[in-house]
Amino acid sequence: MNRVAVINVVGLTEALIGEHTPRIAEFRKRGALAHIAPAFPAVTCTAQSNYLTGKLPRDHGIVGNGWHNRELSEVQFWKQSNHIVHGKKIWDALRKQSEIVNRKSSIANVFWWFNMYSSADYSITPRPIYKADGGKVFDIYSWPYSIREEIKKDLGEFPFFGFWGPAAGIKTLQGSADCATRWIAESAKWIENKYAPPLNLIYLPHLDYNLQRHGVYVGGTGVSPVHSGVPPENSSGNKIRRDAEFNKRDACSTNPKIIPDLQAIDSIVGDLIKYFSARGVKIVLLSEYGITNVDAPIHLNRLFRQKGWLAIKDELGMEILDAGASKVFAVADHQVAHIYLNDRSLESKVRDVLEKQVEVDVTVLGAKEKAEAGIGHPRAGDLIAVAPENAWFTYYYWLDDARAPDFARTVDIHRKPGYDPVELFLDPKIPLPKLKIAWRLLQKKLGLRMLMDVIPLDATLVKGSHGRRPADKRDWPVIISERPEFLGVKEIESTEVFQILLRQILE
Repeated sequence: MNRVAVINVVGLTEALIGEHTPRIAEFRKRGALAHIAPAFPAVTCTAQSNYLTGKLPRDHGIVGNGWHNRELSEVQFWKQSNHIVHGKKIWDALRKQSEIVNRKSSIANVFWWFNMYSSADYSITPRPIYKADGGKVFDIYSWPYSIREEIKKDLGEFPFFGFWGPAAGIKTLQGSADCATRWIAESAKWIENKYAPPLNLIYLPHLDYNLQRHGVYVGGTGVSPVHSGVPPENSSGNKIRRDAEFNKRDACSTNPKIIPDLQAIDSIVGDLIKYFSARGVKIVLLSEYGITNVDAPIHLNRLFRQKGWLAIKDELGMEILDAGASKVFAVADHQVAHIYLNDRSLESKVRDVLEKQVEVDVTVLGAKEKAEAGIGHPRAGDLIAVAPENAWFTYYYWLDDARAPDFARTVDIHRKPGYDPVELFLDPKIPLPKLKIAWRLLQKKLGLRMLMDVIPLDATLVKGSHGRRPADKRDWPVIISERPEFLGVKEIESTEVFQILLRQILE
């Protein structure tokens, strides 16, 4: 039995491996690389679940990073219990094989998702403490519990501010641009030093931030579309179809703004490769998805609202989407949107709106298409919309920013009824944003209730996204093994990662 470290380098693609990532390039040269046909949707939770179960969403149930809970009539994102993922996981299969050969195996999960209450032996995952007075204290959850205090004593507090939000991937007074990813990498080494597990799953998110902020490359073709997602302002009445043309690689080069990020992740990965190799641990690098350039946010819920299908509740002068009372609503998740029909009689009308009245070319999946895509599960939307490669879906439903809910201008991944990459930005309309943040932090320190309302409501700021399958395979996720015999083909399905990882350990 071999010991294996699986390093999940978020956003890594073949197109990004080169002069700015010499250590990763050298590792690739020593082994073999295969493209992974992206999971559908190509988002964190679904991709990881495909890899770790060897199954599709129709079986494991992870249809995205979030979905509408039909029983509770609530949109729920970024839940953490591993019981949500149906089926046996790779560590269950590993234990079964180990029992056959009379060996004991242990598994560590360092920041992969759904990392609470699993059957993994050791786990570390981000988990704030939510106080009764509404306050939130940034922290981690671990199993066993003892890891939490021991690792914080050795490595310091996890820099949560660098994990997500407007400070993620940016150098601040609190830490370096890559502080969160470096902490995770050090925690993986800490686990190895203490427990030496046969399988160590490691999640490195650094590339996720600025690739969404700035886009992956410069160049490309096409003119910028109208960003409303609502057609009346388009006098021509013609849809804008640019898809792969917009993201054509031949005339493009790496965006200079992300080069420091490539160099930073290469340094971190290179250090892990050196560390684990010295301890006789085999290494696999992989990614979950590739990010491509976007310039067209689509506001489906605003369009549904104009049709009279959305139920909006007034709360203290703010508008709240009432999913349970809505006839139709969308749960946006990057370039994919689950559309739930509480009134099934509207299905044909909703299809018509999506296919004819959205300004970019949206693909619509019904029951047949969902089954073919392997996502025919009760958690999935009754319809699923897929954006073209240059576009993505927002969760926005208000028509007047003055009536937007208070959480819209904050980092609030659980309360928002959809994924919001605009949380990566500070509102450019705030004259002195750092001063405002300092004031808010002082209020918090004094025990006062405060709202960190520094996030803009301008979806056009976002320049990179993922979720659909990119036209160019160089933008697909990859798997790189130092043992070429396990990657005898140039392309694999996302569910095949399961067996490849298992074989790396057992053979």
